Amino acid sequence: MKKQLLTILITASVVAFADAQVRPPQGGAASDTTRRAGMPGAAASAKPQPKPYDQVITNKALTRKGMITSHKIEDKYFFEIADTTLNRDILVVSRISKSGAEVRAAQGYAGDQIGGAVIRFEKGPNNKIFMRKMSFRAYSADSTGSMYQSLKNSSIQPIAAAFNIAAYTPGKDGSVIDITDYINSDNDIFYFSSPAAKTRFRMGAQLADRSYIQDVRSFPTNVEINTVKTYAQTAAPSGMGGAPAMGGGAASGSVTVELNTSLVILPKNPMKPRYFDPRVGYFTVGYIDFDKNPQGVKDIELVKRWRLEPKPQDMAKYKRGELVEPAKPIVFYIDPATPKKWVPYLIAGVNDWQKAFEKAGFKNAIIGKVAPTKAQDSTWSLDDARNSAIVYKPSEIANASGPSISDPRTGEIMESHINWYHNVMKLVRDWYFIQTAAVDKRSRTVNFSDELMGDLIRFVSSHEVGHTLGLRHNYGSSSTVPVENLRNKKWVEANGHTPSIMDYARFNYVAQPEDNITKEGLYPRIGDYDKWAIEWGYKYFPDSKTVESDMKILDKMTTEAAKNRRLWFGTETNPDDPHSQNEDLSDNAMKASEYGIKNLKVILSNLQAWTKQPGESYDELGNMYGQLTTQLGRYIGHVSKNIGGIYENPKTVDQPGTVYERTPAATQKEAMDFLSKQVFTTPKWLLDQTILDNIGENPLTVVSRLQNISLNRLLSTRVLGNLITAEAKDGANAYKISDMFDGLNNSIFTELKGGSAIDAYRRNLQKAYVDKLIAVIAPPAPASSALQQFARAQGSGLDVNLSDVSSVVRGQLRDLEKNIKSASASDTLTKYHLQDLSDRINQALDNKK
Repeated sequence: MKKQLLTILITASVVAFADAQVRPPQGGAASDTTRRAGMPGAAASAKPQPKPYDQVITNKALTRKGMITSHKIEDKYFFEIADTTLNRDILVVSRISKSGAEVRAAQGYAGDQIGGAVIRFEKGPNNKIFMRKMSFRAYSADSTGSMYQSLKNSSIQPIAAAFNIAAYTPGKDGSVIDITDYINSDNDIFYFSSPAAKTRFRMGAQLADRSYIQDVRSFPTNVEINTVKTYAQTAAPSGMGGAPAMGGGAASGSVTVELNTSLVILPKNPMKPRYFDPRVGYFTVGYIDFDKNPQGVKDIELVKRWRLEPKPQDMAKYKRGELVEPAKPIVFYIDPATPKKWVPYLIAGVNDWQKAFEKAGFKNAIIGKVAPTKAQDSTWSLDDARNSAIVYKPSEIANASGPSISDPRTGEIMESHINWYHNVMKLVRDWYFIQTAAVDKRSRTVNFSDELMGDLIRFVSSHEVGHTLGLRHNYGSSSTVPVENLRNKKWVEANGHTPSIMDYARFNYVAQPEDNITKEGLYPRIGDYDKWAIEWGYKYFPDSKTVESDMKILDKMTTEAAKNRRLWFGTETNPDDPHSQNEDLSDNAMKASEYGIKNLKVILSNLQAWTKQPGESYDELGNMYGQLTTQLGRYIGHVSKNIGGIYENPKTVDQPGTVYERTPAATQKEAMDFLSKQVFTTPKWLLDQTILDNIGENPLTVVSRLQNISLNRLLSTRVLGNLITAEAKDGANAYKISDMFDGLNNSIFTELKGGSAIDAYRRNLQKAYVDKLIAVIAPPAPASSALQQFARAQGSGLDVNLSDVSSVVRGQLRDLEKNIKSASASDTLTKYHLQDLSDRINQALDNKK
């Protein structure tokens, strides 16, 4: 599991399979304009002759010096590329600067990234400059070996564009090319990197007569290109089930956007990378190594992180363990468009990470700042790839996200634009209301105070900044906290309700009104795991000269840290692990959910009063009732995952214990008892008739929706297969598939034993149960590719007909059909219902009707 590391030499030894190809523009033969610019498809019969420099770059030129010096002469733009810049890796990042209503309708906003690539300029024959599109997906270190040469011969980097050299610089140490036509073209290097990216916004072919260059600006390490692009509008794609997306309709009109393209030169001396360790959750970049495995290839993963290094003059202090400021701190600017009252909270969310970086030996390593005004710095731009920012977007999307751009050679994070959608405030308001209104009086309203909303914004800001530092979600973190500690005022206020803000633990819904826990014990915070993860990713080792020696030090640190479960990374992708769940709390989902339901009952009894707004409709009541039932559904899901569960404990061969272990039988039985009591016994406490009548909600639908959460999980082939496997491995100690069915049948068909009437809620539940059993042995054909993906996600790769699953389910149906026939019905509807169930089972088993 522990990754080995090769020092990546950023030379021609880094080679990869081509993922682009040279092709002429649409329409076939290259145009005259293309030939003049030396773009793909240009005629090569005549050798272009460069002109004297002053005949090309005249005294009319507007010149901006930088990494690549740019010149504007009337409507022409030229790049002056120094020989020292040739063969350097340049990161290209493309974003939307301004968008219209059509793009916003497709969830596209200013600041959204639409493309990215790495390019190199190099001199070609016949007075040309080539632009290659680079890839780093394959690697061989030994440049003297046959494997290196073979890989190099098989992995030539594609030439994405070719330009005639218009002039050489006076000192013959640089070349001038006309970049105008390439910027004006619809290419996948500077703009949308894939057809799918344009399709999302209903964009077709570029309309050249309505597209133009706004500006080209050069800076010491980057070039910024601003363009206005107009595209023909295409027909809306169909949604699932054939429903038209974004309003539907045929193609008509056009779509105009302003785009920003940043060309950022990557470090000449790449950062020393760090290998991914599955015991610490980081995002990665990677490549295929052809040398590491003598009998095959090896996938290498490098973690994404910023380059933090002590200043040379502070190295001795750092070695002594003194906190030092990094040579280049991480700075996040706040978008000037952000409402002023939220700016301090966003900055605080950034600066909260400073304590974590102190574990790695750095102070003031990360800083939130207000973006400078034009008067303060006329060169500062939100689009400049040198500037990381929290970008405020006028969007109805209730979300935020923290992407980052990294050097594909090493994983070094170059910059980040956190997407902050305006309507995220509704999201956090709804969460906090439903999870804490029983214990926090401040949240008993639909309009939070600025202070409370600011605190919630701060928490979300910290979470998203964590992603930009390289950290993945740690869904297992909250499972390390004993459930009763969440009600212990002193403990939870000191330690927080989860060790990681990167968990989806939200707020402390376990705390009860009588516990008197303050906001310190309700809010998420940067915790023990987060500090450990930052130490692992960012601690600098001055005396370690190679990545291999770094990893040896880190392996020892990680093995030692693993003794403290609060420092564990819980995967975010394991569908079997009950520890790895989002929106959950504590080491016992059953007890935590019992406490959560007690609080939901308090909230429900006050829901109309707490959502009432004079003169307004019942929309907020309906919204919050929906949030309440959704929260209950989360509890049901958390508990259900314990049945057939398999814990995953990331570890190396040097650590004791196994990686995978079945959930204890006693825990699974506890989960089934919870479901019997809280789910399959109709939760009538939820059905406040006045609320339902005011919002027009069907109580049967509410209950069925919640019960199906559990039935869908328990009767999936994944869970059924896990239970059979557990019995094969653990024998009598296992929670067997027959145990689960005994629990389900005793909960769902209690009326059969006493012959009592079956009400509408129970009839729906019993029908759903029988239909899901039938679907296991005779699954319906998925109606769409999306549903096929969903079906695959529910399964385990198990062939039902070749396993005990089919035998057990058929046996359950036969036993159930026998019990139904022998049961007496006390009323007509019960009789019809039981006859219907019997017919369904017979048809499924015998396939005669």
